[in-house]
Amino acid sequence: MSERDETIEQLVDTVRRFAREQLIPAEAEVEETDDIPERIIRQIKELGLFGMTIAETYGGLGLSLYEEVRVVSALTYASPVYRSYFGTSNGVGTLGISVDGTEEQRRRYLPRIATGDLIASFCLTEPDAGSDAASLTARAARQGDVYVIDGTKRFTTNSPHAGLFTVFARTSPKEAGVAGISAFLVEAGTPGLTVAKPYKKMGFRGAHTADVIFENCRVPASSLLGGREGIGFTSAMKSLDHARVHMAAVAVGMCERLLDEGTAYALDRRQFGRPIAQFQLVQGMLADCAAEGLAARSMVEAVAREYVDGRRITKQSACCKYFATEALGRIADRVLQVHGGYGYIKEYPVERLYRDARLLRIFEGTSQIQQLIIARELIKERTVR
Repeated sequence: MSERDETIEQLVDTVRRFAREQLIPAEAEVEETDDIPERIIRQIKELGLFGMTIAETYGGLGLSLYEEVRVVSALTYASPVYRSYFGTSNGVGTLGISVDGTEEQRRRYLPRIATGDLIASFCLTEPDAGSDAASLTARAARQGDVYVIDGTKRFTTNSPHAGLFTVFARTSPKEAGVAGISAFLVEAGTPGLTVAKPYKKMGFRGAHTADVIFENCRVPASSLLGGREGIGFTSAMKSLDHARVHMAAVAVGMCERLLDEGTAYALDRRQFGRPIAQFQLVQGMLADCAAEGLAARSMVEAVAREYVDGRRITKQSACCKYFATEALGRIADRVLQVHGGYGYIKEYPVERLYRDARLLRIFEGTSQIQQLIIARELIKERTVR
């Protein structure tokens, strides 16, 4: 084993223990207060998790996607809400800067994002542009040395805490299609930028999501991502390939937690004079959970390795996100069923995990969008042969 491999194994082990010893005991507090305690955020910063994907040159850990998914799945054995707080700083909120930003933009923002002193948010979705992101209508008009941004962005994770927003807007008429979409790095406090009141959600309490409104928001031309117009949509799509594997890794960690919760309960709960784990119908549900969880982990790790090897993974990342999050939904349902009536009571973690799991089939592209991507890529592969 190389020195790098040993370091990663130590990091994964540290994160695994952190999840079990610090994060899980705080879950009830997070659920009750709808906030992550400052002591937890401080520990996440100390572990360097805000900078997992940021290059070491800019103060990050510089993890490969394979290393990243191993760390993420170890962390999300605890509530996925914790990962949500630094997720955008490692994914869609940062990858555009790392891949397409100018060197000045990287040096200005990445070191502070890596330490957790600057939270990043990703502003793509709009009230009428969700799955069809290319139909966004927010506009950025050039006026001399500034751009004036107008529009509303919806469902932006971490926007109430963000210091930096990657904002996608049209710099050319709608007829230009995706080639007319650009991205801008807009700092919090910029006049004309307003963050609305956070949504009250079904789950993910402690992770805050809100609309971001731009009204005559004037930003310097230097805020244009990469210094070029028209690269915004392709930059977003590149970020989403990575983000979908990351999100599948979140599902993998949750699958493992749910399986452990279900098994422990089945061994403890007695009916008809013996643990319900001895009943074959319960064993069947647990076996299905174990098989699907293993399949999801194997798929995610295999595709992450393909990405590290430099292969294009648009189809594979969609497969990962689709399968792992759908599997998570089935596992959450089975484990709640194993708990019976107790699974519907808030004192058991499965009730909250069940609600949290439901979101993963929606964000970073719904399951139905993943199906379309998979089919489109399959047809494209067959056509070009």
